[in-house]
Amino acid sequence: MNYEESAKVLKVLSDQNRLKIIDILSCGERCACDILEFFEFTQPTLSHHMKVLMDAELVNMRKEGLWSYYSLNKPKCNEIIITLMNVINETEDCICKEIGSKECKQ
Repeated sequence: MNYEESAKVLKVLSDQNRLKIIDILSCGERCACDILEFFEFTQPTLSHHMKVLMDAELVNMRKEGLWSYYSLNKPKCNEIIITLMNVINETEDCICKEIGSKECKQ
């Protein structure tokens, strides 16, 4: 597991606006103007959030004329879900297996 990469993606998702954008896009592809209707900030602010989400590979963008359309990168989102599941559940390759059952020294 790449903890550094996972932490970067989770940090991107720790922003409430970006998390809300992910929720909006869970219903399907949306134009930037449609996404903006859910917020009380400017288009440049939305562009910043979308760039951060795209840099983390959580969101895809396609251009159609002057319009930008966004959708979830479902494989990447599923990868994050699996990573979290592996962190909170004991697995065969769990880091705790590397430590073994050593007793603490006092």
